[in-house]
Amino acid sequence: MDLEAVRTFVAVAEAGQFQLAAADLSITQQAVSKRMATLERDLGVRLFTRAPRGVALTIDGQAFLPQARELLRVADRAVASVRAGSRPLRIDVINSRGAASGLMRDFHRAHPGIELDVLMLLDIEQAVTAIRSGTIDASFRAVAAPGRPLPGNVESVRVLDEPLELLTGPAHALAGARSVTVAQLAGHRIWMPGLAPGTEWAAYYDDLVAEFGLTIESTGPNFGSDALLDTIADTPALATFMGGHTRLIWPAGHGLRRIPVTGPVPVYPHSFLWHRDNPHPALATLRAHLATTTAGRNAGTWVPNWAIPH
Repeated sequence: MDLEAVRTFVAVAEAGQFQLAAADLSITQQAVSKRMATLERDLGVRLFTRAPRGVALTIDGQAFLPQARELLRVADRAVASVRAGSRPLRIDVINSRGAASGLMRDFHRAHPGIELDVLMLLDIEQAVTAIRSGTIDASFRAVAAPGRPLPGNVESVRVLDEPLELLTGPAHALAGARSVTVAQLAGHRIWMPGLAPGTEWAAYYDDLVAEFGLTIESTGPNFGSDALLDTIADTPALATFMGGHTRLIWPAGHGLRRIPVTGPVPVYPHSFLWHRDNPHPALATLRAHLATTTAGRNAGTWVPNWAIPH
């Protein structure tokens, strides 16, 4: 069904004359007549009868009018949902408690009038595909992972280097340390379930292991952060890495320790990715916000070679 014909029908019904409807729509009266003839043929009914001062709705026309108005409202909402600036800004973050989520919370506090739709995709390949297709507007990721150059139409800027911390239970051998060096971690079991092969964070920790001779175990199912914290609290032989900006809450009885890692400080490099042709006006606002608020926050000590701009 031709939506312009439906829109013309509603205009004629409200004006009561083809001539007035033509003026309202900025088209000719002949065009109005043709659209009405086409619509009546498509529907198989007459919508108007001649009246002394124009036209009047038939019984079928009266039945069709409220449905036609609703059809136009739905069509207008559909167009508005994809028009730049009229839909929420869709941003991908790795997880809801990490550094990228914190950056987006800061942005929301600074710009509460901008609607946001925050979601979590699995890895950088999904994120880049979604950026290129327009499914999302931007993503926070570690780029560029080995062998995964970004497509030419996807831009990136490094916005935050997040220092790693060691998380231990109260009975762990390093629990009393105010800080630990990377060298001190050699020989300790660091448990990180959920390091999915092929993800950018798995590539990061692979390089960390190779560089410093660490032991990272990813065996066992990933039951989420609460189960991880329970296990670390109860198992003196295990520790885990956590980003310094990660927000977690655990029971007081767990006695967990967050210990800075030094000598050098390993940092996780967060970059902001977007499509260079994305027209959403709020995207430019977010980029400007990040440029202002994260300036100087990407001065990390150790990152993998592939994360260093060349």
